[in-house]
Formats: sequence, structure tokens, C-alpha cells
Amino acid sequence: MATTYDKIATTTLSGAGVITFSSIAASWTDLRLVIVSTGNMGNIGLRFNSDSATNYSDTFIRGNGSAASSSRDTSQNYAYITNLVSNITVPALTTTDIFSYAGSTYKTLLSQTAADLNGSGETNAFVNLWRSTAAITAISITCNSGAFASGTTATLYGIKAA
Repeated sequence: MATTYDKIATTTLSGAGVITFSSIAASWTDLRLVIVSTGNMGNIGLRFNSDSATNYSDTFIRGNGSAASSSRDTSQNYAYITNLVSNITVPALTTTDIFSYAGSTYKTLLSQTAADLNGSGETNAFVNLWRSTAAITAISITCNSGAFASGTTATLYGIKAA
């Protein structure tokens, strides 16, 4: 089965802030969010449709070449998609796939982050659940451990199975 990616929107921050994608049409089967940062990423959380209630859960794993850890959280007010141990000063990449975002069931997400920490590295992966049956029409992205670095880009793609 062929898959097509359509770029919906790209945002580049010129300073600290929250990244928001709104008026997301129900034209695709899934969404992919790609965030590239050259500085602080720390804890990044997503909110869908401005839902700040405790409707989000996650399980994550993390490794940096010398240690590994995992955790599970329930009743969160964000869908956390990355949790780097260190604030970074070199590029990091996070991809998040949001499955069946326009469907009428709970929404699942899969996120992966890789960061070069000036000679060492770190990676983590999250699986998330948003306990809502509403179609996702807006996504807000927040750096909960500070502010996004200037120049951080976020691109949202629609994925359509052909």
C-alpha cells in the first residue's frame, strides 16, 4: 500500500513560545509532526483541541549509551512526546505519528527523539493515549521545561494511505 505525505504547515520560532496548528482538516488518515531544534527541548507536551484536562497517558523509554530508564504516567494534562535528560545545545529531531486523528475512537501516538549531546547521544520513545473520541482539529506544542530555542521548526504532515 502506497502512502503519501502532504505538508500541512511549518512554523519556525524566532523566540520562546508555544507552537500551534489549528483548523486541521479531516483529509488524511494520520498525522506526522516533525520538530527540529538546535537548543532546549527538554519535556515537550502536546494538547489536542485545547484539552487541558487529565486525559493523557504515556509510557516511555530512554537511553544515552550508559544508562536506560523507563516510566509510565497516567492522568496527565499533556501528551508528552520527549523528555531529554539534558538541555541540548546541538540539533535534535522528534517525530510523532498521530494515528486515526479524525476517527471516533481514543487517539494513539508514537514519538521518537534523537539528540547528539556533543559527543554522546540520547534517544527516547513515547507511546501516548489521548482519551477522547473527538477528531483532532488543533495541536498546541509546549516546551514544559523552559522555552523552545529560537529557530526551532515544527512541520505537520497529513498522511493518506493510497
